[in-house]
Amino acid sequence: MNTFFAVVLAGGSGTRFWPLSREKTPKQLLPIAGDDTLLQQTVKRILPLIPREDVFVVTHPSLFADVSAQLSERFGESWDQNIVTEPEARNTAPALGLAALHLQRLAPDSCMVVLSTDHVIRRGDLLPALLTKARDAAGRGHIVTIGIRPAWAETAYGYIRAGAACPGEDATGARRVEAFVEKPDLQTAEGYLGHGGYYWNSGIFVWKTATLLEEIKKYAPKLHGALEEIRASLGTEREDQVIKDVFSRLEPISIDYAVMERTERAAVIPAEIGWADVGSWAALEQVSQRDSAGNVITGNVIDIDSKGSIVHAEKRLVATVGLDGVVVVDTPDAVLVCSKDRVQDVKEVVEQLRQRKGSEHLVHRTVHRPWGSYTVLEEAEHYKIKRITVRPGGRLSLQMHRHRSEHWVVVSGTATVTNGDKVYDVHPNEGTYIPMTTRHRLENHGRIPLQIIEVQNGEYLEEDDIVRFEDDYHRTEKTRPWLPKVEPRKS
Repeated sequence: MNTFFAVVLAGGSGTRFWPLSREKTPKQLLPIAGDDTLLQQTVKRILPLIPREDVFVVTHPSLFADVSAQLSERFGESWDQNIVTEPEARNTAPALGLAALHLQRLAPDSCMVVLSTDHVIRRGDLLPALLTKARDAAGRGHIVTIGIRPAWAETAYGYIRAGAACPGEDATGARRVEAFVEKPDLQTAEGYLGHGGYYWNSGIFVWKTATLLEEIKKYAPKLHGALEEIRASLGTEREDQVIKDVFSRLEPISIDYAVMERTERAAVIPAEIGWADVGSWAALEQVSQRDSAGNVITGNVIDIDSKGSIVHAEKRLVATVGLDGVVVVDTPDAVLVCSKDRVQDVKEVVEQLRQRKGSEHLVHRTVHRPWGSYTVLEEAEHYKIKRITVRPGGRLSLQMHRHRSEHWVVVSGTATVTNGDKVYDVHPNEGTYIPMTTRHRLENHGRIPLQIIEVQNGEYLEEDDIVRFEDDYHRTEKTRPWLPKVEPRKS
């Protein structure tokens, strides 16, 4: 039996879910369709089949701390050794190739299932049995994808045209893949629905790592050469630098284009598991409860006579009257209003924000961190005011700022403060001053959340004016390993 691993892709930017998602808090880190975040939901549904030590998450270095914190908070223990980071985003083929090299180092006979954090699966209880069939088919040399039986003529999904049953795969139900089809127009999608041999492309894949790398060698030789360069460095002092150098030269390419659309070994297993791709605001209609008029309404909303609309509010009241097919999303620092049939164009708003060098595409006014959160209350030239909350047992990095000083006033809890060579406690209604270029740290050793008001003064007040010397969440200037440092598994 091949060792079965799960690889969860969690490196996307989620631009089409702006303003709820931001570059530093993309949609996979948000509870968009339930109490758990999309990342937590994805890991939760695979754990009945694959133990946590065999579940690996691929993400961007800037998201490492948040990914690790979310998984530790939800599932316990540290997840640091289960996270693969890419030096640069190069689409899914390089990411999966790097993950495959790591898994082969753990177990040469490894088999892997690839899951995306873009998905909601309402019948997750059916997934273990389905993936067990896919693993069996993959063990016989197939590159398996899960095809979702279409419930309606969807134009936002790619499709798979299935052929005859694969020889010897009666037990798994695997069929040959005749073609991958791009997103169709409505008339074509209706034809696919009536035909019966077309399935939505779920983006859930199962293959032996050796098979994947063989197909990359055959159909994407440049990528294969780059991966072999990385393989030769694994376990040496050069490993991290080689991975960084190789990724800087790679051209972005998806696994669909690099392998799946070209391989002759592709097989599809049809399934009905309540799958939906949460790719844009319009997708909420498929994963959320709708009212009698077809609206999806969440948060502090008063609606009168709207239909077929999506309205999301946070603390501030949002009132809507007579909307028809409109999306309204309100956050503390940005509001989105758009026609439901134009939600794919939200990413263009994000691009214009980048060009304007604004911050609204990067972070929220409230920013969650592994140790707690901070909220920007007010800012102007030369000063910024924040409310900082540190969870019990949490602590910020040992750090300094080159361009600002800080005043801290404790609102609740007790702050343990490192200020230069001194360590002392600050109680409610007490304050302290952190001079510029002074090493400092904020900790909460108590049993209740610590809240402080921070007033920053200086010529430059951005978040990149942080020099970290020690950090519990691997955010120091020293680069953490791209691949987890673990011992090979015993066969």
